[in-house]
Amino acid sequence: MKPNLRIGVVYDFRNPPQSGIDNQGLYAEIMEQAVWLDGLGLDLIWFTEHHFVDDGYLPSWIPVASAMAARTKKVSFSSDISILPLYQPVRLAEDLAVLDNLSCGRVELGVGLGYVPQDFNGYGLSVKQRVSRTDESLEILTRCFRGERFSFTGKRYSAKNVIIKPDYVQPGGPPLWVAASSKNGALRAARFDAHLLPQGPYETTIQVWLDELKSSGRNPDDYRVGIIKPCFVTDDKERDWPAIRAAERFRMEYYAQAFKDAGRGAPPDQDKVRISQNWVVGNVDHCVAELSEFIKQNRITDLVTWAVPPGLRPDAVNGSLERFATEVAPRLKDAAS
Repeated sequence: MKPNLRIGVVYDFRNPPQSGIDNQGLYAEIMEQAVWLDGLGLDLIWFTEHHFVDDGYLPSWIPVASAMAARTKKVSFSSDISILPLYQPVRLAEDLAVLDNLSCGRVELGVGLGYVPQDFNGYGLSVKQRVSRTDESLEILTRCFRGERFSFTGKRYSAKNVIIKPDYVQPGGPPLWVAASSKNGALRAARFDAHLLPQGPYETTIQVWLDELKSSGRNPDDYRVGIIKPCFVTDDKERDWPAIRAAERFRMEYYAQAFKDAGRGAPPDQDKVRISQNWVVGNVDHCVAELSEFIKQNRITDLVTWAVPPGLRPDAVNGSLERFATEVAPRLKDAAS
């Protein structure tokens, strides 16, 4: 059976000086916005993660999700992504067990390798270890999620006589997502029986993952594909786009520097080398048409838009988000069903 389409928002909590609000104020406004969006019927709230960034880029999403879980009823929480090599996997599994209970089973986990040197340097870790640390962490997490008692000895981690308590609310633990920007990432997602967060071309991420699922006898319809695809709903693009464009340029400045620091050169041209995550901006009909085609072409089951672009306040985007939740999302779900 084809997975149902889920739609939501993603937060990074970046707070540059031009926002005109301190971090505590921004957190409070976002908290109220999240409660409101839950009431509007959105399905998902995701978080991104980076560390030691001057504008306050969110470094720790589980405490925020816990606070939101206490005030919401239906929305599910996840990360796109948690930089898995930076985590002690048993401790992460325990934190997620607590959040799973606090939220009554509304937590998932999206993980990736990471690549920004400063993320690793601050923890005293080498970027060169990111693959081995990720693979061992995934092995430990999947065993934790199964609720079994186990021991593990690896190159990077060891665990002795572990069983996670409290028990997870969700059988098998929080649904696991793995990010992939290449064939190796897609194979990793399939190897650990995970849903996919594609961050590269369709052919070397989604298609490789689908082929691997099928070749091992698994049904791709039992799995999900999630992505950040920002959307701003407006009847006056000329009036509203400049503020969103300025925020997007600011957001991408961080990634330009991060790619440079990582020795990767400039960030890739999204339309040429990866599934496009460029903004869709326009009236309801335009957004529905563009996003419906995007969802169909890329087998998307979970789609989120940026809730608060950096430098803006929640009230600057709430009008768009309300229309996204109440006018765009229902039509996207109808088209996908």
